[in-house]
Amino acid sequence: MTELAEARSLLDGASVLVTGGTGSFGNAFVRRLVSNYRLKRLVVYSRDELKQFEMAQRFSHPALRFFLGDVRDVGRLERALNGIDFVIHAAALKQVPAAEYNPIECIKTNVIGAENVINACIDQKIRRVIALSTDKAVNPVNLYGATKLCSDKLFVAANHLAGEGTRFAVVRYGNVIGSRGSVVPFFKERASEGKLPITDPRMTRFWINVDAGAAFVDRCLGLMNGGEIFVPKIPSMRIVDLASAICPGCKHEIIGIRPGEKLHELMITKDDAGYTLEFNDFYVIRPSIHIWDPREISCYDGEQGRKVSEDFEYASHTNDRWLEAADLKSVI
Repeated sequence: MTELAEARSLLDGASVLVTGGTGSFGNAFVRRLVSNYRLKRLVVYSRDELKQFEMAQRFSHPALRFFLGDVRDVGRLERALNGIDFVIHAAALKQVPAAEYNPIECIKTNVIGAENVINACIDQKIRRVIALSTDKAVNPVNLYGATKLCSDKLFVAANHLAGEGTRFAVVRYGNVIGSRGSVVPFFKERASEGKLPITDPRMTRFWINVDAGAAFVDRCLGLMNGGEIFVPKIPSMRIVDLASAICPGCKHEIIGIRPGEKLHELMITKDDAGYTLEFNDFYVIRPSIHIWDPREISCYDGEQGRKVSEDFEYASHTNDRWLEAADLKSVI
């Protein structure tokens, strides 16, 4: 059975809710689901009524529902989750400078909101939940990353709260090409000036296409047992190559790394190597405290996982997959 066929058997006739569903990921994920599955209901849960209206104009599907609400409001979450089978938690405050300046607001959404989603999903007997994470949650140096690390820990530990009920897992990946807040639209806007601000010419980042991110989450929904952090194998890119792809003739103005930024990003640390299995196109970080026997569950998609070396880490600057300027230009 193909991966899509397996997912279809899981999702056909099911009800799915996406928190933060009007964002870049939400749009891509909704597009994927309405194109591939026969859903009973597909609920977009978010705060912005204008974005919901605009999204409703782009998608016309009998299963689609729009629910105004905030993950800070557990009562509203419980109402929205009534009758739902699967949840994708994508809602978050993601802007690093805004989080540094408004830390408690970021904590309310990314940490307390995560706890609200967990409790509401357990109470409403949701079958499976996947929370989206980020490379910034790994050895975080900014508040946004720290809140996402807390969120990851909450969702992994939620499997113990749920007992034999709801299963929770996490999907972690890097920067999303063309998403709201990415550097791509910023560079495009500045290109007309003939000069692009570069924080540091050595800087590297993990990059993934939003549709590839949506496809990976869809896949992991069928793979998960509960407690895993799934990490796709994706390419890295150099910030200077991105700048050259967007505006080959532009000069580069080196402005220095901003507060809360890293030179390179990590998705798996050496400390997590002992819990990590490698597969052909992804990694699985298994929970340190298991709800299942790790000796029995090491096979996903029919592939046996391989333990990584003790000093393994998955970092953007030592990655073996790269997007060069020509590749980035074709993607952008």
